[in-house]
Amino acid sequence: MAQLRYLLPRLSGHGTNLSRLGGGIGTRGPGETKLETDRRRIRDRISHLERELSIIARHQDQRRARRVRQALPVISIVGYTNAGKSTLLNALTKSQVAADDRVFETLDTTSRRLRFPHDREVIITDTVGFIRDLPKDLLGAFRTTLEELREADILLHVVDASAADLEIQIAAVETILQDLELKQIPQVRIFNKCDRIPDDHATMLCRRYKAIGISAVQPETLHPLIRHLEQALERLRSNAGTGAVQQSSEMAALASRS
Repeated sequence: MAQLRYLLPRLSGHGTNLSRLGGGIGTRGPGETKLETDRRRIRDRISHLERELSIIARHQDQRRARRVRQALPVISIVGYTNAGKSTLLNALTKSQVAADDRVFETLDTTSRRLRFPHDREVIITDTVGFIRDLPKDLLGAFRTTLEELREADILLHVVDASAADLEIQIAAVETILQDLELKQIPQVRIFNKCDRIPDDHATMLCRRYKAIGISAVQPETLHPLIRHLEQALERLRSNAGTGAVQQSSEMAALASRS
C-alpha cells in the first residue's frame, strides 16, 4: 500500500506527457484513458489492502491480548532502516528472519521468544525500519506494523554506528516515536555494527549517547545488552508492583474515610 500511495500522485505527470503526444482540438490524448485506468486500479487495490489491514489489525489485537494474559513482557526493536534490527533479532533468539542488507527488508512485524539466563522469558519483536521525513501516507500504510510498538514494555533503539549521518538517523527515529506518541515507553539505545569502526570511536559514541555498543554478527558482544535488558525489565516489574501496592493503599484509605 505504501508503494501504491507513493506511485498514485506521480502518475499525473506521466499521463500529461502522453496526452501531448497526439490529439488536437476536441480530441483526447492517447495516454489519458490508460492513465485513468491505472489510477482506478491503484485506488481499488489500495481499498482492498486497507480492508486486509483492518483484518490483520484485529488479529494483532487478539495476539496482544493473549500475550497480556500470559504476562510476558514485550521488547520491540526500532531504528532507522538497515540498522541491523533483523540481524539482532536473529542473534538474540537464534532465528532465521530475512535480514538482507537493503532498505525496508522488513515490512511486517516478526515476534520471537527470548529466554534470559535466569529463565525469564520475553517477547521480542522486529518492526519496519524508519526513514527520515516519512510521508504521512506511508506512516499510515505501516500503521498495523507500528501499532505493535504501543504494547512494548521497552523500545530497543538500534543505531548503525558506522552510518555517516548517524545523528540525522537518530533524530528521525526520535521524531517518528514522538509522532506516534511512544516517547513515554522506556528506551534502550544500542549502537550496532561497532565492528566496523575503531574501538575508541565506538566507546566515545556510547558514552556520548548513553548507549550500549554491540555487533549483531558477533554474539559474544551481546552479553552486556542481555544483562541490561534483564535488569531493566526487573526494575519495571518492581516499579509496577510498588505502584499497585500504593494504589491499593490509597483505595483502602478512601474506603476507611467514607
